[in-house]
Amino acid sequence: MIAQLGTPDMRVPIACGLAWPERIASGAERLDFASLSALTFEEADVARFPGLHLAWQALRAVPGTTAVLNAANEVAVEAFLARRLRFDRIHAVNLETLAAVAPSKPGSLAELLALDTEARAAANAAALRLAA
Repeated sequence: MIAQLGTPDMRVPIACGLAWPERIASGAERLDFASLSALTFEEADVARFPGLHLAWQALRAVPGTTAVLNAANEVAVEAFLARRLRFDRIHAVNLETLAAVAPSKPGSLAELLALDTEARAAANAAALRLAA
């Protein structure tokens, strides 16, 4: 088993994605193992965190589904942070967006950006319908 451990900083996966398969410095702080008291693991509570199960489903679905879910989630979280959407409705926006957008495997950056745009439009419509 291999584990990727690090500080919670999105610069790490972004740098990984930009340079893959090479590695570049992300600018994130290094993980200090001496400051960790212990690592514990438990079953994921998908009833409490349904978005986790949804992400796993998206990974197994048609290519492009994860891009739709990512776009929907970004729109929903932005609406929540702007106080236009209740926190408990983020998952509903994600579900509605996945139901509204038929993903297909993007064959180019232009196709991926078009899918992202379509998903964001659907997510914005869902967020408006579900507004707080």
